[in-house]
Amino acid sequence: MGQDKNPRRVADNEAMAKLRMLRTSPQKLNLLAAMIRGKKVDRALIDLTFSKKRIANDVRKCLQSAIANAENNHNLDVDELVVAEAYVGKNLTLKRGRPRARGRFGRIIKPFSELTIKVRQAEEHA
Repeated sequence: MGQDKNPRRVADNEAMAKLRMLRTSPQKLNLLAAMIRGKKVDRALIDLTFSKKRIANDVRKCLQSAIANAENNHNLDVDELVVAEAYVGKNLTLKRGRPRARGRFGRIIKPFSELTIKVRQAEEHA
């Protein structure tokens, strides 16, 4: 009688995690996403741990969430996971202002972004 199960949004050998409302610009976040794209997950975690970027800790948490989803929800082998996709999107933008000289108004834009990470189990090469 209930509703049918929703189809998966990713393939059978994939898992994903999404992080919304990250308080950084998409351009800055995309630098970190490009840094981990295509790497094995253990190498990507090490790179994010030792990155000097402020937002790197949040990106690392999102990657760990994607790994946990792969292991717990989809029964994938953690040692064979690769960051298949990591992409960034725009989100909310707060508009703030600051008084400037001669009665003018300086506009301050505070952007938010969102990050999606997909991990894929790599096929074993015999």
